[in-house]
Amino acid sequence: MIVIAVPPQPSTPDEVRLALRAAQLYHLDGATQAEIAAILGVSRPTAGRLIARARAQGLVRIEVGVPEELRETVHGEVERELEAAFGLTEAVVLGVLIEGSPTGLRSMAHAAVGVLTRRLRPTDTLGFTWGPETIAVARELGSKAARCATVVQLDGAMTASDYQTGVEFTLGRCASQLRAAPLRLHAPLYADAATVTALHRDSVLGRALAAGRAADVMMFGVGTVSTATTLFEGSYLDTTILDELRGLGAVGEIGGRFFRADGRDITGSLAARTVSVDLDAVRACRTTVLIAGGAARYGAVLGALRGRLATILVTDIECARWLLEQREGRG
Repeated sequence: MIVIAVPPQPSTPDEVRLALRAAQLYHLDGATQAEIAAILGVSRPTAGRLIARARAQGLVRIEVGVPEELRETVHGEVERELEAAFGLTEAVVLGVLIEGSPTGLRSMAHAAVGVLTRRLRPTDTLGFTWGPETIAVARELGSKAARCATVVQLDGAMTASDYQTGVEFTLGRCASQLRAAPLRLHAPLYADAATVTALHRDSVLGRALAAGRAADVMMFGVGTVSTATTLFEGSYLDTTILDELRGLGAVGEIGGRFFRADGRDITGSLAARTVSVDLDAVRACRTTVLIAGGAARYGAVLGALRGRLATILVTDIECARWLLEQREGRG
């Protein structure tokens, strides 16, 4: 039997994880180099080099084992279980993070940048929803991380309050670092239904919405149905609307659009008043990166995965374990 172990002196956790996954896919799953390249988002020559490195450095051994000093940062088996359980292209599982802390958010953002670096193509359109996760990703982006053609805002952000959504920073920083053209959706997140229809017909706003729906890669966090959320803090929602959403079974939202625990869309009065890319467009997107962790978001993350709203998940180990418990019916 061939199993995989991590070498004792890796360069970085990211390099360890990629080498580990390449070796697992090749030796345990029987994947070809072309299949490994597609799964990991690298070129075929790079996939071959990862396998060759695994052989040269002795990654293939008799038992699976991660050195003690890396067990808090490398969770290859948990990632594989998540991918199998929820049909994900890739899961990136980090160590224990302090919920709501700047360091925890930065760690997830750094991991998400690694994903984007491997997944984005020069001709791609990258879409994002506004929120703390995507702001953190924008901050972590390096000038040579990757390239794409366009960066587009997926949800409206204008509000009557002074709440700062971070849209301008996220859009500008991502466009600059990825050497892409920015496409702004200068619209409110919620309006009356007639206004929403008119916005879709507007030549400028309609173009932004169409580009968002057709995006090749999307990145976003997930919101909860509570007063401890950016939508409530920004005065986009009030307690009356939250009560209505809870009554309809909502557990989370992406881009202001809410979904149930089984991942199905909420079709209440708010849906027709929402100025953002619809959830079916998210499901149809080639690569959707969900960046979320922390106990407060467990139910929302689970609903998003059940609804096929993410192909890639970046999360923490505690959230990952909870998700697997729900799959196994123990939660």
